[in-house]
Amino acid sequence: MDALKNSAVHYDDKVVRQFSIMAVVWGVIGMAVGVLVAAQLAWPELNFGVPWLSFGRLRPLHTNAVIFAFGGSALFATSYYVVQRTCQTGLFMPKLASLTFWCWQLVIVGAVISLPMGYTQGKEYAELEWPIDLLILVTWVSYAIVFFGTIGIRKVKHIYVANWFFGAYIIAIALLHIFNNISMPAGLMKSYSAYAGVQDAMIQWWYGHNAVGFLLTAGFLGMMYYFIPKQAGRPVYSYRLSIVHFWALIFTYMWAGPHHLHYTALPDWTQSVGMVFSIILLAPSWGGMINGVMTLSGAWHKLRDDPILRFLIVALSFYGMSTFEGPMMAIKTVNALSHYTDWTIGHVHSGALGWVGLITMGSLYYLIPRLFGKDKMYSVPAIELHFWMATIGIVLYIAAMWIAGVMQGLMWRAVNPDGTLTYTFVESVKATYPFYVIRVVGGLLYLGGMLVMAWNTWMTAINGRSVKVLIPAVNPSHA
Repeated sequence: MDALKNSAVHYDDKVVRQFSIMAVVWGVIGMAVGVLVAAQLAWPELNFGVPWLSFGRLRPLHTNAVIFAFGGSALFATSYYVVQRTCQTGLFMPKLASLTFWCWQLVIVGAVISLPMGYTQGKEYAELEWPIDLLILVTWVSYAIVFFGTIGIRKVKHIYVANWFFGAYIIAIALLHIFNNISMPAGLMKSYSAYAGVQDAMIQWWYGHNAVGFLLTAGFLGMMYYFIPKQAGRPVYSYRLSIVHFWALIFTYMWAGPHHLHYTALPDWTQSVGMVFSIILLAPSWGGMINGVMTLSGAWHKLRDDPILRFLIVALSFYGMSTFEGPMMAIKTVNALSHYTDWTIGHVHSGALGWVGLITMGSLYYLIPRLFGKDKMYSVPAIELHFWMATIGIVLYIAAMWIAGVMQGLMWRAVNPDGTLTYTFVESVKATYPFYVIRVVGGLLYLGGMLVMAWNTWMTAINGRSVKVLIPAVNPSHA
């Protein structure tokens, strides 16, 4: 008994619980705003003539809420949870970890207030003005200290691969955030970028695409490499492949950003470099997808009865689809058709709703009951319902945007024999209208699934209890 007591490790899970709950809360809010702005494109009168409810102000609120509030909170929660279990030690400086929670919520509240008021840098995924950017910097440095400090005091020699992905995303996002937001303040909520013209565009899309590449890909791959093996009760299919996947992915992703600037003032050779690295990116991306899916070798039957595992595996299928579509759209001849159309919106949301959303929901469904001393969520049938609502919602959303996008591209480039345009822009908007309505329906289904999750989380929490001491779990690579 004494030996058992000595082997017990105190895990600092209060901050994990806080981030997990807020991930669900911000998920509902961010997706609700997304449905509203999607509805405004179909029915513009839904802005009610109020400036701070206009599409131009709410759309950046939606992107920041789902990426940084929902996705970011989930990444904080899962990385803090995983690093403790795989290092078999409590968090380094738990009070600093608690500070990261409150600072991150303050950042999000700052975004909720400032963006509808029109305070923005006008940069995709980097709209927040300089005082909030400084708070993000303080939060992120604190986060890095806690995460890497925990690895530094680990009780095991090995650093599990999920921590490699979490660590890479923390370092990369710090670099991206700092260099893209170098600016000169010109008031409390106004600043001017240190860069100008094409250089500003290049730095912005170096940031923008790598925010996708590291926060929305590498960070969530950290989730994948821990929670799929744990939920399946199987070791990672190939641990060697996971390491190759890591190094290939983080090297290649950094150079893909210029594909956002095809046919612009950016030098042609830079555009070509972005295209080539985007195509190369297909290999490590699919290597990771195959590694995750094949982890179910010998356990495929579990998909029939385990909705959490279904969330995780279907997320990987969307990851594979999105990482095929992205390199294809980076090819200049394809991009000539797809750029500025709703095809791009469909691509982004197949990754965001399908990959990021489902892998997060699956991971949280694994995490939340364990954080409240339960074996499973309050209602497993509700998880099943959520899965089908989300999946059907995604399919409606992205299919509508793919069809609308290809149609838009073909209509915009169609010319008459005398060289005049066959269609006016207004005609393309009118033709797109039915697909905007279908997108709203898909978004409502997805949001409805998130509300089911919020209810299930609430019921699990109030019927559970906090867990403070746990025996160290076996690494997923050796499960």
